[in-house]
Amino acid sequence: MVRPSMLFALGALATATVACAPADNTASTAAPSGAASTACTKEQLKLVNAGKLTIGTDKPAYEPWFKDDDPSNGQGFESAIAYAVAGEMGFDRDEVQWSTVKFDTAFAPGAKKFDFDINQVSITPARAKAVDFSNGYYTAKQAVVAVKGSKVAGATSLAALKDAAIGVQVGTTAFSAVQDIIKPAKQPKVYNDQIDAVNALKNGQIDALVVDLPTAFYVTAAQVDNSAIIGQFSASGGTPEEFGLVMEKGSTLKSCVDKAVDALKTKGELAKIEQQWLGEAAGAPELK
Repeated sequence: MVRPSMLFALGALATATVACAPADNTASTAAPSGAASTACTKEQLKLVNAGKLTIGTDKPAYEPWFKDDDPSNGQGFESAIAYAVAGEMGFDRDEVQWSTVKFDTAFAPGAKKFDFDINQVSITPARAKAVDFSNGYYTAKQAVVAVKGSKVAGATSLAALKDAAIGVQVGTTAFSAVQDIIKPAKQPKVYNDQIDAVNALKNGQIDALVVDLPTAFYVTAAQVDNSAIIGQFSASGGTPEEFGLVMEKGSTLKSCVDKAVDALKTKGELAKIEQQWLGEAAGAPELK
């Protein structure tokens, strides 16, 4: 990511149903589509906890990625993605368990207490030196949030943000996006947690906040009164930024997780889940 978290149409999210997360004991028990090898059958997988697929994510778990701070309810984009991947790998819902993992520790070097982590983690070459990533499950953009009436609220280009005090969360691709793409005159202010960055915007300590686009919709809808999305922009000069499932470096699960993600993409399930939970994220103007 970019990172953490959130919502944009509170009413819609509150009433949306979970079409893509498997119901209790109803997930497919088949191996990922196209997988001929028994290496990807549930019984052959090398798991952190025998008989359970352990999935990591941060807490709080924000909308629209999760709902009601409960990854296990199957609601929200990433919860739905996680259970859909689990289903492709042959796990019923009651065979999935969740583990709390801080965002920046998910992709730090070392052994992991999860089979895969899902937490808006952008795939980058630097991170890939320490962990394995699945094939991408979401193509992300960064967004700029400001309080209406502030000095940058009317910005229509990245150049108009050069003199702004911009806040980002530590360890996110928002930081590098601000430095490399916006290139402000002042270094961005870096906060340990997303809520700290949000509060800085709320309290006028920064002029603008940069987060991933769906998170920006949640910030403006539920966290910062009288705020608005100035616009969105690509986090890199050309290569699209993608979120990937995080696994321990050298994980034997990688090929099987990739097959599951690819099968969901081929069948159109990833697109359906994205439309359900992130469908309104395309409305922000493009900043160039």
